[in-house]
Amino acid sequence: MTQGKAKLDVDALGDAGSVTGRVLQVERRDFVDLVPDGRPRAQGMRGFDPVYSDIVDYIVRCTHRIWDERDVGLIYSHYTHNPCVYLTTRTLYTREEVVHDTIQRLVSLPERRGMATQVIWSGNDRDGFYTSHLVTGSGRHTQPGIYGPPTGRTFASRTIADCMVFENKIYREWIVSDQMAILKQLGIDPHPFAEQVARGHFDKGFRALDIGENRRMVGQYPPEAEPDLEIAGNDIERQTLRWLHEVYNRRMFGTIKDVYAPTVMYHGPLMAELYGIAAVMHQTIGLVGSLPDAAFMPQHICSTPCEEGGTKVAVRWVMEGHHLGYGLLHELGAPTGKRVQVMGMSHFHYKEGRIVDEWRVYDELALLMQVKLAQMADTEP
Repeated sequence: MTQGKAKLDVDALGDAGSVTGRVLQVERRDFVDLVPDGRPRAQGMRGFDPVYSDIVDYIVRCTHRIWDERDVGLIYSHYTHNPCVYLTTRTLYTREEVVHDTIQRLVSLPERRGMATQVIWSGNDRDGFYTSHLVTGSGRHTQPGIYGPPTGRTFASRTIADCMVFENKIYREWIVSDQMAILKQLGIDPHPFAEQVARGHFDKGFRALDIGENRRMVGQYPPEAEPDLEIAGNDIERQTLRWLHEVYNRRMFGTIKDVYAPTVMYHGPLMAELYGIAAVMHQTIGLVGSLPDAAFMPQHICSTPCEEGGTKVAVRWVMEGHHLGYGLLHELGAPTGKRVQVMGMSHFHYKEGRIVDEWRVYDELALLMQVKLAQMADTEP
């Protein structure tokens, strides 16, 4: 991607770019500036509570009110009665389940604070908004709960929550939280923890099903030369989908050196903070190495121009394949052959045609749980 092409991509955002100039951005702002009192509305917010001046204000403020101010009851006015909330190990289907899950997490980690790192969004108040909200959570494990007896240890982890919002209510949400990072920092063995989660699913009758080809390739044909670009809305989103397809489905890992800046900062699972193209290359090949037959399937993409310069792009994706190799997923151990699905999210910051920052979030604990569940199914008579 050339510098000229990058300029074209930003210009192609059109009206969205001019609107984003007025909508709040998280970067470079203190929290009190993200939840201002009496700020005039910066965009159409039909059906939203008057306190929210734009969609970024909405997602940052309501998250803070529910989780940090403990006003859990706001879930009743900020979620529909029948939301689908997709987590990496389970799915919630009712608003009451969201309330219950929130309370349980507050009980276990009462000192946790979730700090907005960035919000990438698309949409409007007529058709609905889509937000991709990167949160850096930190705190201390001081109470008994889902993580067992309190360890007193501190932790930090990353979460990305993608929300579909219409008239003040979230009706669909995808949450990828790096639970493995928390367990590691608390000194908890992830294997019995994952087995306990898997046992809960197993006892309810859930099984891991191996349904055959994952469709990265059809029969003996090679992967498709071109990706499906239907979900993209502008040039930079189409370019992102193209190079992701080249790297993850066509295994052209050398493309990474053409897409990332030499000084790229990589922010990955287990709170990895790495630098340079070689680091991105290693992390990417390592993920594919553990699931060497995996198909990479983008589910959603959106982008916003950035006040720091350039454009930020959010991609929600799924990888589906079999644990057939050694790679980055160390806790899975020796290849088991079990089918697993990775729900992940990535935020990319483009400047002058290259990626200068990537935030990649997926949860290795969810993969370990899937392997344990499949192994339990093997023991059935």
